[in-house]
Amino acid sequence: MGASGWSYYVEYQPDLSKALDELRARIFAEGDYWWAEPSEIGKSASDYPDRPRTEEELWSSESVQESGTHSILDMQEMLRPGGKPDYGTVEPVSEAEALQCAGVTTLTRAHVEKIADLATQRWFGRCAVLHDDAGQPAEIYFWGFSGD
Repeated sequence: MGASGWSYYVEYQPDLSKALDELRARIFAEGDYWWAEPSEIGKSASDYPDRPRTEEELWSSESVQESGTHSILDMQEMLRPGGKPDYGTVEPVSEAEALQCAGVTTLTRAHVEKIADLATQRWFGRCAVLHDDAGQPAEIYFWGFSGD
């Protein structure tokens, strides 16, 4: 099938790990991910009434472990400051990266296209705090590529 790109906007909160966990819980509950068991391209898990009811059940499938969900569910952990990106981690955009890509350190939705290329590897995610017109944090943008 190949990797799929995904992206999400969520309301800002200072705890990025909590934002990731809440987003993952919402996407799982909505069934807004690809489920490898029926393996039908173009359908999401929400199309199947018998889809897994827990993430533990979802990830117990070898097919899911190998193929992923092509969604934020494939990201398990927010990278801590100074941490090294690893499989299934989400790395926040640094001020240096924002400045290099967008020419500013306070990103807005208008800068999303300029930072898009920061997510280059499969099975790694990125996130950026986006600000409103007054320069206040307004939302968090998560994006990346995953799945096989």
